[in-house]
Parts: sequence; structure tokens; C-alpha cells
Amino acid sequence: MQHLSPLLKKENSTLAQILRFSLYGLHTSLTKALAEINDDPGASDCSELIKELNYLLEENSESEGKEELISPSDTQSSEQDVSEQIIQPEPSQPVPEPESSSVSTTDELLLEPLRKDFLSDQDLLSYLAYLEPVELKSTNDSDLWNEVQRLLLRVPEKLAKEKREHFLDIAKGAGAKPDYEQLMSNIPFSSSKILYPGLSDKVQASGLQLSAEVLSGEVKREGDLYFLAGVVSTYLELINIDPSLHHVLESVYSFGIKSFHSEPEQQDKYITALIDRFQRAQKAEGNPDPTLTLQTRLDLDEAIHSLVYLPPADRYSWWGKLQQQARRTLRSVADQARNAGYNVQIRYLWGRYSEVCDHSKNDLELDRGGSPGDVLACLRVYAKINEEVFPGRVLYRSSE
Repeated sequence: MQHLSPLLKKENSTLAQILRFSLYGLHTSLTKALAEINDDPGASDCSELIKELNYLLEENSESEGKEELISPSDTQSSEQDVSEQIIQPEPSQPVPEPESSSVSTTDELLLEPLRKDFLSDQDLLSYLAYLEPVELKSTNDSDLWNEVQRLLLRVPEKLAKEKREHFLDIAKGAGAKPDYEQLMSNIPFSSSKILYPGLSDKVQASGLQLSAEVLSGEVKREGDLYFLAGVVSTYLELINIDPSLHHVLESVYSFGIKSFHSEPEQQDKYITALIDRFQRAQKAEGNPDPTLTLQTRLDLDEAIHSLVYLPPADRYSWWGKLQQQARRTLRSVADQARNAGYNVQIRYLWGRYSEVCDHSKNDLELDRGGSPGDVLACLRVYAKINEEVFPGRVLYRSSE
């Protein structure tokens, strides 16, 4: 690692920023894997590698100077906008290794009643089923708990809250206790919020939380761009832990939807494009030409909304609300261009496809999800700057 540290310490380096993103993603993936596969022959070497990554990332953070912790408000509701402050977190300590009772074959799962309950819940399945019936593929309790909880992030938050409490009751019946501190995996974000708890006692499983920590990076700790940096960081973490994600970013692949699980090279290409678009938006900030700033932000917004599930997450789910909050940041840059004398129009493409298709181009059709003829996801907004038109792009359900 003799060449890693010097590169990480380079100021104003795009390559250094890409390396930091990659190392944080690697640290998170290895920490999670070690917690769940502690009997692997490579566990000891993996543990030592995590320690080396901890040292490397902490050393780099210290060289940039410590900043004060941001204390998130405990009263912030899920309806409020996510606050604008994050790029990269300090590496968290590895989640404690689960006891052997949490790693078992499907026949021995203590949470098997939870699996059966989930797969018989038609309210949930109506939001999640696509070409085939929903399956829970986990073969141990820890993975099953996390698989179910990640699926709940894609359904309306009101329903997700109700089902999360119900599934926690089932886990308690199996001898598990909710854990909100020791077994939590951290996702870098601008405020602290528990997405779902971990489990301890007879069943051990990691939980997941958004975590505001001491951060490093070149983006000022304020404003919409800082919030968007947090969204990008969060995306990189979620891509590492959720194999169900796909992308539809047209500049990477023009002809359809690509699964990260079945085509890992598409994941790499999407991540590269996402980081590149964020960096171009970062460089354009404060440009004398406000339309240039607006165009780079439109490109970044498209990349953010082109990370999707099949079927797409509900607009009122945690996932859907995060994307909506990111899109609302377009308003301020559009207003700046208007105040500079430009005629700017931005239209979000939702509702019936027949009513928005004149404002979109190269749309993608699905035969599942939502209602026939509806827009399922607005991948790119329609924009017009003076006389120049930038068509939108959508995922829509075919008419029956």
C-alpha cells in the first residue's frame, strides 16, 4: 500500500477522490462479509486487511484536518428534507462477528417464520414482484433479516414501518433482541437515522443506519452540492450491499436495463459515470454561466435517478423520497439561471405516459409494476433553456 497513502493525500485530485470512494466501499463490503462469514478460511487475513484500511483511511483523514461533528436533530421526521452535509465517513469499526447460531442452513433458521410471513403478505408482494414471484434467497438468519429489511426500503414508508414492527415481533419470538448500537452498519450521510435495527442474543444480524460523522473531502460543508455528495456516497454503499440494483443510465447502456448482479462490469461503468457527473457538477459550481451549472446538475440528476430496482421503488418509499429530495435541488440552480435572464423550464414527467411522451425520448417500457400506461420512474426531467430543448426520459408500464 506504499503508493495509496501519497495519492490519497493529493489535494484537488480527481484520482484521489475516486480512490477514497473505492476504499470506503471495499471497507464496508469486507466488514459486512466478515461479520456474516466468520468461519471462512480467509477470515483472519480479511480482518487484518480491514485494520490496514482503517489505518490508511484514518491517517488520510487526519492529514486533512479534523472538523467538528455535526449533531443531527433527534426530532427530524422522515418527511423533512435530508440535511446537506456529507461526502465520506471515517471508517467504522468492524461489526462484531455473529455467533455460530446465526449461520445455519435453511432448515435450521430461527427466522424461518419471518420468511413464510413475508412471502404470504400480498400487500408487500404487490410492490415487489416483477417477472417472477418474490423469493428470499438467504440461507442464514443474518442474511435473511437484512434481505427482508432492504426490501422494505422500497415500499411506502407507512407500510414499511408497520411491517418492520411486525417482523421485529417475529424475531423476538425466535429469541432475538433488537440492537440499535453494537451491530449497526453505517452508511455515510448528512444526518443520523436508523433505517432498521440489528438483532442480538439467539439471532445475530447487522442493522443499517445513516450516520453523520467527521467527514473529509473538497466540497464545502453546506448547500445543495454537499447534500448531493452525500447521496452519491450513499449510492456507492448501497450498491455494495444490495444485489437487486440495476441501472438505466443511457450514456452507459442505451438499450435497456442492466443488472449489477449478473453484469458486474455494468456496475463499474455506472459508478464511474456517477462519480464523473458529480465531479463535473462540482467544478461547474459558481461558473459565470449559470446555464452550464444547470446542465451539469441535470446530468447528475439523471445519473442519480437511473439507479433502479425492478419494479421501481414506490415514490413514497424511503428510496423514492431520497431521490425526490435530490431532484428538488434542481430548483435553486434553475432559479439562478432565471435570475440571470435566461428562460428556463423544467418539467418532472409523471402520471400517464400518453400525457408526457411528447416531452421525452428513448423511453423504456416495462410490462410489470404499477398500473398499465403509467410512468414508473422519471429518469431524466424535461428541460428547456431559452430555445434549446433537453428531452426527458422515463420508465413506463405498457398499456394493456
